[in-house]
Amino acid sequence: MQITRLSVHHVEPRYSFLVVHTDDDSLFGVGEACLEGKARVVQTAVEEYAHLLIGRDPRRIERIWHDLHRSTFYPIGSVLSSAISAIDQALWDILGKHHGVPVHELLGGRVRDRVRAYRHVNVGDHGPDEVARDQDHIDELAAEARLAAQQGWSMIKTALPGPARGLESAAFVDFQTRRFAALREAVGPTVDIGIDFHGRVGPALAKTLIKAIEPWSPMFVEEPCLPENVDALADIARSTTVPIATGERLFTRYGFRDVLEKQAAAVLQPDLAHCGGISEGRKIATMAETYYVQMAPHNPLGPVNLAASLQLDLVTPNFLCQEQLTLGEGLVEEPLRVVDGYLEAPTAPGLGVQLRPEVFESDWAGDWRLPSWSDPTDGALLPW
Repeated sequence: MQITRLSVHHVEPRYSFLVVHTDDDSLFGVGEACLEGKARVVQTAVEEYAHLLIGRDPRRIERIWHDLHRSTFYPIGSVLSSAISAIDQALWDILGKHHGVPVHELLGGRVRDRVRAYRHVNVGDHGPDEVARDQDHIDELAAEARLAAQQGWSMIKTALPGPARGLESAAFVDFQTRRFAALREAVGPTVDIGIDFHGRVGPALAKTLIKAIEPWSPMFVEEPCLPENVDALADIARSTTVPIATGERLFTRYGFRDVLEKQAAAVLQPDLAHCGGISEGRKIATMAETYYVQMAPHNPLGPVNLAASLQLDLVTPNFLCQEQLTLGEGLVEEPLRVVDGYLEAPTAPGLGVQLRPEVFESDWAGDWRLPSWSDPTDGALLPW
């Protein structure tokens, strides 16, 4: 068996899929080839790797992963790691289809029968208008949370409305506190609530906010500050009993090493479309297990990345919860299924999802962009 060609297909509003073709026309693999707002850059990176893939046996996944990773000489970052991730997902898909089994069986078999997921609970666009709406925003948010609980979700996650400056007013802190308290009141003590600070605040403000919402028992606080300074993150973790989560903007096991060694987080959130794929996600999970750290894979992308994440979740003893935004409606032939807040284990060979013909027929260029936020008072750039 040999790899014959690679193709990337962009689908509105924000999905990008890699197909790795083989000399058996009936056997190909799919992966999610995206970096938020930079999908075409990842496509170019995938194409740059073609010379290391064409003619190779796709079943030699570990060797190919290392060839891709080490061929650059310079340490890889978000773009190349995302390209490798897409290729890795597609190769595991091929291997599973070749053997006629789901990928999780090739990874040692399931340690659980289903995968706990969570629903996002937000209103508006997280921007300054949401803060200005104050109680109207809070009331709408609480209504969404109650609906999620009624639908059977045992966990929800919200994001911190921003933008926020390095330090903020008492009114800002009060709004965020009342907002989280309303979520807890809406769902009661049996539904877990995570909150994503999204790196929108500095470490000092993060400590203030975490202390303010701590009485309402957040399950974790995600990205309380930007990820570049692990010591700052560790300092936040030591200042509170609320678990800290991070990892969506870290790449390969080497990017997670300092977080674990400095005990900067209780929950790791690698994204299998960015961290190095299933192969690297498995290694990160094993490293985390030795530090008693939980895994909550990041996935704001599409159904292929979700399917890849499920394969890892099913074989990971220290798995906590899975992010999802779409189950694949309109993108895959049989969307993934959630029952009472849990994703069912895929049973089809490979990753377990099959892209619809419309994906291959799409002529969209993949030119979407992330938002950019500025301080409304002076125009300074602020983290989104």
